[in-house]
Amino acid sequence: MAPTHVLRCCQRGLAWIPVIFIALVVCWSYYAYVVELCILTIPSIGEQSKFVYLVFFHLSFIMFVWSYWMTIFTRPANPSKEFCLPKAEKERYEKEERPESQQEILWRAASSLPLYTRTGAGAIRYCDRCQVIKPDRCHHCSACDMCVLKMDHHCPWVNNCVGFSNYKFFILFLAYSLMYCLFIAATVLQYFIKFWTLCRRKSAENCPKNELPDTHAKFHVLFLFFVAAMFCISILSLFSYHLWLVGKNRSTIEAFRAPVFRTGSDKNGFSLGFNKNIAQVFGDQKKYWLLPIFTSQGDGLTFPTRLVNADPEQATVTLSSWTYQNLMTKI
Repeated sequence: MAPTHVLRCCQRGLAWIPVIFIALVVCWSYYAYVVELCILTIPSIGEQSKFVYLVFFHLSFIMFVWSYWMTIFTRPANPSKEFCLPKAEKERYEKEERPESQQEILWRAASSLPLYTRTGAGAIRYCDRCQVIKPDRCHHCSACDMCVLKMDHHCPWVNNCVGFSNYKFFILFLAYSLMYCLFIAATVLQYFIKFWTLCRRKSAENCPKNELPDTHAKFHVLFLFFVAAMFCISILSLFSYHLWLVGKNRSTIEAFRAPVFRTGSDKNGFSLGFNKNIAQVFGDQKKYWLLPIFTSQGDGLTFPTRLVNADPEQATVTLSSWTYQNLMTKI
């Protein structure tokens, strides 16, 4: 028992290494940009541009850190108590050895729950680990060891499960980190070129005018551009992919494995059209879209569905008003 507990603690500690790495890179980038570039490198004749650089840098830095913090420390939402089996039913379920009998117990318990999705075999989705009937779009995260509402994926870079409670924060984290890196790369580029081509001759007569001094700041600026450009490329692809997911109202899990409804699997089962799909994540009030505060629609337990196989961008979407009881009567 004790070795298992120690191993678990070690795993939790090691899981913070990627977050610590990102935090150290961000702290270094702040020092390199503000101190080494803006204060020590940019000449006094560039005081106006230096002020503009610092203002926009701190705006992007604050929004990036804020959204990153919210993504890390927002606890994943879990199924409510109504999705737990009653004590008597739970005992019966555990005693039953036949899967058919277990499914009968689950069907009775789920008769009053708003469920539209099934397993691939058409059975009720149940988590033996958490001992709950899984709501639609809910999945068990082995890293967090819990069922997460509208789970998207477990991200090691935030040491947290990305789902219903923090998916908007994750999207903003990608957006502001991309903006942060792009701003750094764009403003550092001219000084990167100057340092890269810095005259190494000792004779002042042979050096170009307005050249920067050959100091240790050169290494910070050169490395800062390389790091910002590298992160830009990696974040851009991930950010573009998640924007596509938001537009389709899919999670990463659903993109790889389409949800199964009464009529079968349907990759567009939760898609309501482009505008409504965006509102599902960011909310109805556009003034809050760019702020890392929770504005997503719904409670994470139930979601409006189409229950048709048409592409929402090629046909008119009609929202389903079916209830679970309607499904039960037709199965």
